[in-house]
Amino acid sequence: MRIYIDGQYYSKEDAKVSVFDHGFLYGDGVFEGIRAYNGRVFRLKQHVDRLYESAAAIHLSIPTSRPDLCRSVVETVRANEIRDGYIRLIVSRGPGDLGLDPRQCPTPSIIIIAGKIQLYPKECYDSGIEILTCATRRNRPDALNPAIKSLNYLNNILAKIEVSTAHSEKKPRLLEGLMLNADGKVAECTGDNIFYVTGGGLHTPPPSDGILRGVTRQAVLELAREAGIPVVEQSCTQLDLYAAEECFLTGTGAEMIPVVQIDDRPIGDGQPGPVTQQLRARFAALVAAEGVRVYAE
Repeated sequence: MRIYIDGQYYSKEDAKVSVFDHGFLYGDGVFEGIRAYNGRVFRLKQHVDRLYESAAAIHLSIPTSRPDLCRSVVETVRANEIRDGYIRLIVSRGPGDLGLDPRQCPTPSIIIIAGKIQLYPKECYDSGIEILTCATRRNRPDALNPAIKSLNYLNNILAKIEVSTAHSEKKPRLLEGLMLNADGKVAECTGDNIFYVTGGGLHTPPPSDGILRGVTRQAVLELAREAGIPVVEQSCTQLDLYAAEECFLTGTGAEMIPVVQIDDRPIGDGQPGPVTQQLRARFAALVAAEGVRVYAE
């Protein structure tokens, strides 16, 4: 594995950051998870644009241009000979001192890792997963806005611990947790956006309810509209999910995965539904054809 750090490539064993880097000390930085499919980087521009938006929100200046950063991502994928994989693009505040003041970190660092990821067992993409509602609430937007994809993921990790604790041999498909916002409305899962189907229409919480504007989420919204499926972005509750006909999650790592049970309640008939299956097929066709080419063809 060849890992990009500030313009140079290092082996996995030699790739290191300073213990004084504020990304390590305080979670002070931003990141993106990006997918490569069939030798193409999926929606690279959208990911890089979101990275710059997150960086601007925390007053972090990325020390390169957007086109150059896109080229570095593609080159790192090529250097690792990846056709289907996962890319982690990180911009940290950089080395400083033990104080909080970001002004003591004069040079931000850029790190790009290209490898593999498998969040859920392959068979669950056909049979679906179970999720539970976590006691841990999603960060308030006026505290740490979930729209900022920062290196501080402790809120999500605490909720994920709840899922891991509840997972057992009797509940092998309990693999994700639903997070509510401070008002008790559905926000998103620990690492994925959530959708549900009712009355033939596709519903998902709006960004104002404290979610990350997922790149995969946006792709699915576009695919649904192209297919003539009514799309509604509005606040919802656990009851809306319990009464739904279908449910699924989206994310760069998760892609699209059906949800067949929430809090021990079956969704619909307990099987992935037709709208979910249709959109999964459309999404598979989209990622196979769209993206920035890594290799000459």
